[in-house]
Amino acid sequence: MKNNKLYPLFFFALITFACIAKAQAQTDSLTIKLQQAFKQDSLPGMYVIMTNGNKITYSQGFGYADVANKTPYSASNIQNIGSVSKTLIAVALMKAIELKYFTLETDINDVLPFKVINPNDPNGKITIRQLTNHTSGIVDNPKVYHYCYHFYPKLRAYDSLSISTLNQMGFGDKLRDTSLAQFFYNYLSPQGQYYSKANFGEGPAGGVSSYSNTGSALAAYLIEIKSGLTYAEFTKKYILKPLHMDHSGWHVQNIDLKKHAMLYLDQKNRFPLYDLVTYPDGGLKTSPEDLSKYLMAISKHDKKLLTEASYQAMFTPQFSKEHPPKNINLTYRNKGIFWNLYTNGTIGHDGDDPGVGTYLFFNLATGRGGLFLTNKYLPNKQAIVDVLVKEAEKK
Repeated sequence: MKNNKLYPLFFFALITFACIAKAQAQTDSLTIKLQQAFKQDSLPGMYVIMTNGNKITYSQGFGYADVANKTPYSASNIQNIGSVSKTLIAVALMKAIELKYFTLETDINDVLPFKVINPNDPNGKITIRQLTNHTSGIVDNPKVYHYCYHFYPKLRAYDSLSISTLNQMGFGDKLRDTSLAQFFYNYLSPQGQYYSKANFGEGPAGGVSSYSNTGSALAAYLIEIKSGLTYAEFTKKYILKPLHMDHSGWHVQNIDLKKHAMLYLDQKNRFPLYDLVTYPDGGLKTSPEDLSKYLMAISKHDKKLLTEASYQAMFTPQFSKEHPPKNINLTYRNKGIFWNLYTNGTIGHDGDDPGVGTYLFFNLATGRGGLFLTNKYLPNKQAIVDVLVKEAEKK
């Protein structure tokens, strides 16, 4: 009879072992799938994190942060994240609204120190909301926007093929602006150095969708005007510091370069480090570890960042199925405030830049989410995204 008392403990241990074995099998299966996608896309390095809203449930590196020195890509390596940075503009903008700086319906000319008029819609009004959903009519003029990149060839080794490729693609280092204020005056004011009708799309504002890095960064500049802080300072105060994202920043001089992953054209050729004049639209430099803190905060509506009302507004679909703007297809996704609202039940954003491919998302129903960073431009992320999105569907 004494031995019977051991039966519950035995069965409990057996069940625990089975659960651990199942979890390990799922982890191994996810790693195998990601390894296949990693090899298929010939990536130098990649890091993947999955979360359940409260903690990291999967964390795995693939390949190298530095191929030549065979330095594994770790959770603490830092790199640019491209347009995933725009989700921070969304959070910063909602915080600015909480601080009563303006509303989503505010005319940008009520904030800017100079007047902006779309020559294709001279009587139109451009609102902050239209900046956030890419219908403002302020577009990226490639003859100017590609010159917003500032490269630092003296800071670390790079390869000449990468530079020549950038030049062929139209990227340059020709703008001497050192602030958002200087750039936007030159780009949007008729008296500005880069002003052109090509800086604007067809009107009216709100009626045509055109993805705009410039329009996105303009929203960040409005925060600067009203707060008296640079956008970098504002986001550090209201996002990075509250989340203890201590290894993240917007400019090369703010980053530990020893941890910065090499950025690659291919498996061998390296890009130099770079910043962007319009840095809010794609310039955040962070680590997978830091970015996972941000992902978990957003997915669980952490009150350290925003009120519940602000989260709800940020994730409200901007376009109706009955009257969508021109040039947008709602079959795959709608827009929130900068965030993409996908029809598969996830909310997220991707990012691209020279030597950069990133993705961050969470599943509304399960609270699970994921991210990946790779140190090479990835023309099609779908293979990796599909694996992570399917994993996040599991409860």
